[in-house]
Amino acid sequence: MNTIYLDPNCDEAARRERLYAGQLCVFSPRPSTVAFCEFAQAMLEEAFGSLDPRDAQHSLPVDEFAAIIAPLKTTFIHHPESLQHIQRIVSDFGCELTKTYIDVPRIRIATSHSYLTTGAAYAHHPHRDTWYSAPLTQLNWWMPIYPFESESSMAFHPSYWDQAVLNGSSKFNYYEWNALRKTAGQLVKSDTRVQPKPLEEIELDPQVRLVVPVGGLILFSAAHLHSTVPNTWGRTRYSIDFRTVHIDDVVAKGGAHNIDSDPEGTSLRDFMRGSDLCRVPDDIIRLYEPQAPMAGELIFEPSTAGG
Repeated sequence: MNTIYLDPNCDEAARRERLYAGQLCVFSPRPSTVAFCEFAQAMLEEAFGSLDPRDAQHSLPVDEFAAIIAPLKTTFIHHPESLQHIQRIVSDFGCELTKTYIDVPRIRIATSHSYLTTGAAYAHHPHRDTWYSAPLTQLNWWMPIYPFESESSMAFHPSYWDQAVLNGSSKFNYYEWNALRKTAGQLVKSDTRVQPKPLEEIELDPQVRLVVPVGGLILFSAAHLHSTVPNTWGRTRYSIDFRTVHIDDVVAKGGAHNIDSDPEGTSLRDFMRGSDLCRVPDDIIRLYEPQAPMAGELIFEPSTAGG
């Protein structure tokens, strides 16, 4: 059974255990999260000039829209203030920065009525992040940059928390994927990247859609099956997400149960210690990957192509 906790009154360790058990945590806006959203708003509004970013899709050819958002997403990832915002947020939420490792943040874009659903605005099919080589200890932090509606949200599919899904994760290689991600901004008409998808029909209902205000935050396990809701709202939805792992849980091989994920590789090398941005040590990586991979890009490095 899944429970949704609103502003849960528990310590950070207990919160992690709830999340690993499939619970969802929703938090009200606070200064640290609002500041990050306002930072992203400023970048979007500068990029789109006189156009409201939420309505720009109605004024621009899709190629021009993609040409704006692809470099914007990369600039956001690489901006030094982005990681500083994450450090402040996770500390504000009770995470010990010497134990909590963070990944770079991403701006997600869900355009309305299938205007752009590929590349830099990819509309995610039902998936678990663990199919994409995320560790079972990974927690996902998600917040909207602007107000949005249920018709432009993401959906959780709670029936599948403890129900395996036949999927293509066994053919997914994270290090090959890192190289392919650099081309995402160039994929406008179709997205040719091979991704781990369900190989059986998914019952989308019951589903849970959480609508939170700007600065509100949804926290959930990477093992949750979730998807992008087909946006029929009429405006583009923009959101921020980033990921964390607690190094003690990583070492202990804790986290959520693995019921159907079998990818090659691990995204653990992408994570940086919250206190000083040092990467996860190699000896800990070897707990998950005894032999170093022979090919591919081990760490996700976004390029100016908008990956």
